[in-house]
Amino acid sequence: MSTLGMSMDGQGLKQIVELGAAFLLSAVVGLERELRHKSAGLRTYTVVGTSAALFVLISKYGFTDVLQAGRIVLDPSRVAAQIVTGIGFIGAGIIFVQGDRVKGLTTAATVWLVTGIGMACGAGLLVLAVVSTVAYFVVALVFPALLRRFNDGKVPSEEATHTVHD
Repeated sequence: MSTLGMSMDGQGLKQIVELGAAFLLSAVVGLERELRHKSAGLRTYTVVGTSAALFVLISKYGFTDVLQAGRIVLDPSRVAAQIVTGIGFIGAGIIFVQGDRVKGLTTAATVWLVTGIGMACGAGLLVLAVVSTVAYFVVALVFPALLRRFNDGKVPSEEATHTVHD
């Protein structure tokens, strides 16, 4: 075990902090969604963000035994690409079209964002993860208030149901 709790095998204090950050940031987003009674809430967002961080940590540290210096044997970063693909599949399952209305679009987008937050934490990019989480709250809390102000007090379309336009 080296200094600052970092471990060559990826199981040190640094990785635990990164995984914990993903857990906390994802839970904060999930709590907001839960309090607004959205289709995915605290548990879903926390699991998605933490899982994404875990997968990135696995891709960073889980293959060191098969990597050779100066020679590419495999590309562990491909795991990150597969996370994005997999969460896209899950997001598609969240979106429902009923007549001319679309439901779940914001929930699917937020699940996608939490995945990115978790991936950033797992990659050790904690500042980007925190900034992305703060940006989410600007979108979720500040934007609707601005839209109400410019929409004569009416509920913004994203808080209602999305309408499909041809």
